[in-house]
Amino acid sequence: MIAEGVVLRPVRASDAEALAAAFQENRSYLAPWEPVRPEEFYTVQGQRDVVERRLVELDSGTALPMVLAQHDGIVGLLTLSSIVRGAFQNAHVGYWISRTAQGKGLMTAAVAAAVNISHAALGLHRLEAATLVHNTASQRVLEKNGFVAYGTAPDYLRIAGRWQDHRMYQRIL
Repeated sequence: MIAEGVVLRPVRASDAEALAAAFQENRSYLAPWEPVRPEEFYTVQGQRDVVERRLVELDSGTALPMVLAQHDGIVGLLTLSSIVRGAFQNAHVGYWISRTAQGKGLMTAAVAAAVNISHAALGLHRLEAATLVHNTASQRVLEKNGFVAYGTAPDYLRIAGRWQDHRMYQRIL
């Protein structure tokens, strides 16, 4: 449990309906921070497909997709993706929080938990994250968790329909 009534746990196949509801409810709120999504993404079947792909990645050890679950709903998502072993021992951290849950410290607590999982359970050496250069809220979450900015990547990701610069962060564990 990361806060009263909020649990960070691995995604389950049974989460598809709750994820579809969360994405539908937060669609306009998340739009400036996310890639343009096809309509299918916002349906229960679309989320079943996404969850199925994430569970394959979980089983292969290349990702740890987690949800912030509250009662019967989902208020956020945090994924350790692109896990690379060998000499690198690295993962990328990506996350979002619902509009109604923002500003309550939930994502800061979730990232803290993910840092602990990455080090203690996964044995990783480094975590990396990227934020839009103007996403100060996300940057604060990372900085509160010991991430350090190390540069800016021009035209890094296609977000909200256009290629945008991102500030790059890392945390050595």
